[in-house]
Amino acid sequence: MSTILITGGHSGIGLTAARELAARGTDLVLAGRSAQRMQPVKDALTAEYAVSVTLLLLDTSSLISVRGAATEVAKLCEAGEIDSLDGLVCNAGGRFDGEVTYSPEGYETTFATNYLGNFLLVDLLLPYLGEAARVVFTASGTHDRDSRDGRMVGAAVEPDAVALANDGKDGRKALSAGKRYATSKLCTVMYAYELDRRLRGAGSTVVSIAFDPGSVPTTGFLRDMPKAVQWFAATSLFSWLTKRIGGVVSDVGFSGASLAELASSPEYGDRSGEYFQANDGTLSSVRSAHLTYDRRRAKKLWEDSARLVARAADDEPARVR
Repeated sequence: MSTILITGGHSGIGLTAARELAARGTDLVLAGRSAQRMQPVKDALTAEYAVSVTLLLLDTSSLISVRGAATEVAKLCEAGEIDSLDGLVCNAGGRFDGEVTYSPEGYETTFATNYLGNFLLVDLLLPYLGEAARVVFTASGTHDRDSRDGRMVGAAVEPDAVALANDGKDGRKALSAGKRYATSKLCTVMYAYELDRRLRGAGSTVVSIAFDPGSVPTTGFLRDMPKAVQWFAATSLFSWLTKRIGGVVSDVGFSGASLAELASSPEYGDRSGEYFQANDGTLSSVRSAHLTYDRRRAKKLWEDSARLVARAADDEPARVR
């Protein structure tokens, strides 16, 4: 029986994906910040689908937490309590409105949560992935500053890991919440591609995929926005207007099911290095932003990210070089 680790699998599209995977007989490792919130999901999935569900405490904004979670996975695998992972779904993330805040390591929260924590998590868990495992990253169409979604949220800026990690420090004006979010997703897509190139270079058969779930306003994405904004975003009028102006729209059910498909369906077992998008009931491989194909920038992003992670723990990450 296969085992897939999914972050943020207790809510939103992650919960739908977890249910879809469990319905296919997949054992799960649910990773998240709150055992209290994850426990009811575990109970429901084990009762309905008779699969094994393991809870893992993980806060991707904290590199200390990421390291602790990876250590726990290693112990579980070595003890035979879970099999090697057939999938790692990096789905958890968020947009953080209001004044800029920082992670325990002193890195800007959006960048740390949506990108840097996943960078470290994947690196630490690579030894515990099966030969044909998949790593799927929940990205966002907002990463493309030339797209309608990117312009609505805030155009992404240069994917400079050091600058993004230290955004708003030393008296400098911080980026807007929208720009911080979009740029973290730009980094995610670039990382997914760079990971694919390095895996192929190392002779690995592990697959790396980036996924845009589309605009799904009923998830926690807008939880820090005013209640009126949250209410309007959940209406059919908002979806109609978004589609009308060229935005990418989806819903929790379809995007969650699509995420499960990418993580487990044989159809996507050889689609490494691609970017998939859920748009109005269709899942398809599409081109991401032009900037995401810049290998020089992607290499620098990787190397700078490795240094940021190493600086936080005085060691050297990035096993796939």
